[in-house]
Amino acid sequence: FKHLFLPLIGPELADQYIAGVIILSAAPCTAMVFVWSYLTDGDPAYTLVQVSVNDLIMLFLFAPIVTFLIAGASALTVPFVVLIYAVICFIVIPLAAGTISRIWLIKSKGETWFNETFLPRFHPVAVVALLATLVLIFAFQADNITGRFFHVILIAIPILIQVYFNSSLAYGLMKLFRVEHSVAAPGALIGASNFFELAVATAIALYGPESGAALATVVGVLVEVPVMLSVCAFCNRTRSWFE
Repeated sequence: FKHLFLPLIGPELADQYIAGVIILSAAPCTAMVFVWSYLTDGDPAYTLVQVSVNDLIMLFLFAPIVTFLIAGASALTVPFVVLIYAVICFIVIPLAAGTISRIWLIKSKGETWFNETFLPRFHPVAVVALLATLVLIFAFQADNITGRFFHVILIAIPILIQVYFNSSLAYGLMKLFRVEHSVAAPGALIGASNFFELAVATAIALYGPESGAALATVVGVLVEVPVMLSVCAFCNRTRSWFE
């Protein structure tokens, strides 16, 4: 943004787009990766471990990493307290609520009821909530997306490079070390997917809904599904590599 695209977007927007892409990249996926893993017949237990590790990383390192990278790559300031609030609202509170609910329901109803009755009934709620989140994101950012469509294309370029580079690197290393495909596929997918809900909320809280940073994170949402589906398709087509 500061070198190749600077004549096209200007220094102020360049800094904001850099900040948005950093926020997006620093938030590894903790939800959609279950979908990607399912589509490639990934090991559910391994996927859960990956998500747990990502949660722990974000709990302690999301705020410091974002602060350090944005300060080093742009002229923008980063209120550290806002990042801490974002981590608390989008990671700590849901994690605590889920843990407490699970313990209480299993204690009162039993583990069999929890696994066979509650979880299947709750699954549609999670899907609807995710779809509602996507609709709201695009509804609030519609003017930004249509008004800066050329910028959207420019922002998508580094995001696409990140996704395909990360997934290829992880997948290649899994092949090198002869890891099973059921582990290699989700390993490649989680390295490329992002926790876009956290990224969008953080960018808006830091720089406002009309900022370039917010637009950059929304572009991440736009490219997430089609790009990740292409990675899933590649993993499925190359299953024989791991046999």
